[in-house]
Amino acid sequence: MKIEVWSDIMCPLCYIGKTNLDKALEQFGQKDQVEVIYRPFQLFPDAPSKTGKNYYDWTAEIHGGGMSPDFVREGNKAVIQMGKSVGLTYNLDTLIPSNTTDALRVEIFAQEQGKAAAWMASIYKAYFTDALDISDHETLAMLAGESGLDASEVLAMLSTDRYKDTVKKERQNGSRKGIAGTPFYIFNDKYAVSGVRSSDAFLDVIEQVWREEHPLQMIDNGANGNFEGGICGENGVCNI
Repeated sequence: MKIEVWSDIMCPLCYIGKTNLDKALEQFGQKDQVEVIYRPFQLFPDAPSKTGKNYYDWTAEIHGGGMSPDFVREGNKAVIQMGKSVGLTYNLDTLIPSNTTDALRVEIFAQEQGKAAAWMASIYKAYFTDALDISDHETLAMLAGESGLDASEVLAMLSTDRYKDTVKKERQNGSRKGIAGTPFYIFNDKYAVSGVRSSDAFLDVIEQVWREEHPLQMIDNGANGNFEGGICGENGVCNI
């Protein structure tokens, strides 16, 4: 089974979604047959970094002034509580708002190296919990090293334009698929789920997709003259 996770680092619900999906996969009996692919869907490509503004002012600003900082603060209270319920801590008061292009470039690199899951866990925590500056290349390289990547290789990559076009193209690809927000999940290129779900809900979806893709095949031994047995129905009658 293939699961595509379309997300952006700046999306607080994506962090919760990753946590819940990971938990669901841990409970899935065929988890070793599931491939999770992380795809960048950058929500605000032109968002500024190193502005010195707090999260609430910055978020209101990148939305074009259509909301107030107080509205952002109030709106995120439910997100903070949802995160807390699954063991996550959101320190939005100290968060350093950043453009996510470089972090998403590392995501693509990590996906190629088979380390994307570890990278996503690390970068989400760095941004939402530890209040690290994820626009800083040295910080990203350090986090990459902690995620099992070669920190020096990541730092060298970030000094170039590598993957910048990929980040843009993935955003366009997602839009063509009908994605308008994050998180967004696609199962086996066929089934889609928009928005965060609980781990139980994710597990239900995974099991449903697995059953539909792997239906039971009935075996009729009677065709070979070997049939012997019977079945009892819900009406209490057993047929031999």
